[in-house]
Amino acid sequence: MTPPAFSRIPRTTLEQWKVLEAIVEAGSFAQAAALLNRSQSSISYAVARLQEQIGVELLVVSGRRAQLTDNGRTLLAAAREVLRGAQRLEQLAAHLDQGWEAEVRLAVDLAFPIPALLRALSAFVAFAPDTRIQLSEVVLSGAEEALRTGTADLVVGTHVPVGFLGNRLAEIRFIAVAHADHRLFQLGRAPTTEDLQEDIHIVVRDSGSTRPRDDGWLGAKQRWTVGSMASSRAMVADGLGFAWLPEHVVSADIEAGILKPLGLDQGQERFVVLYMVYADAQSAGPATRHLAQLMAQAVEPMQ
Repeated sequence: MTPPAFSRIPRTTLEQWKVLEAIVEAGSFAQAAALLNRSQSSISYAVARLQEQIGVELLVVSGRRAQLTDNGRTLLAAAREVLRGAQRLEQLAAHLDQGWEAEVRLAVDLAFPIPALLRALSAFVAFAPDTRIQLSEVVLSGAEEALRTGTADLVVGTHVPVGFLGNRLAEIRFIAVAHADHRLFQLGRAPTTEDLQEDIHIVVRDSGSTRPRDDGWLGAKQRWTVGSMASSRAMVADGLGFAWLPEHVVSADIEAGILKPLGLDQGQERFVVLYMVYADAQSAGPATRHLAQLMAQAVEPMQ
């Protein structure tokens, strides 16, 4: 009776496949021995034993170079996946030994530049592929609410609430913009507050539910509220109204001539400071702290 697969002990070892990989990368048994700091005889024995155990020829020697057979190429490709998996397993064990978290909950205000966020997350997953990220996008008081309710470990927001400490992360420039053909550009002069009051102001809704707050100028008689910067930008680009939007969101549209700055005498631009805040700085683990460092590094070129 054949034993179930899970009860069989593999006849080959990771070390043997690593030796084979070293021979292929170095080009010869002698160079592989130097690379692995082992004797050439032990290298030869490891590969001979590997071929004997699996019953497949893996290498052929041509002159001084060792080359993979077709079967060897197929098997080594699969073995490399196993080797990488073993390395990830050891890295995970090391992270867990250091108290590395299995998950980091991150809440980020929508004003934070998406390219910088993606750079930080890409760098994080390359360093800690086994740690999950739970990302929440928030607006205004939504960041504070994530801190108060304990639903985030790390928060990027526009305000540091009472009882928390935060570090200045970035200053985001908002610009008053409208579609290039919008009626506000047909006035022959800079729009006034009265002109804006008669038009549609598109604003992004505060994502907080317990203590929502308003921000910026809200004097228009018609105010349309949306759930994201992307929706606000799309509506403005379609000519439906005007809005103050982050420079990094509208710069490409301005360059393309789709949107234009309104050229207001007052309030044409405003600046919002984003802060990095730990939900609990004392108990923040190494993964949370590493992600915070990467977020700060990612936004530096934009400042």
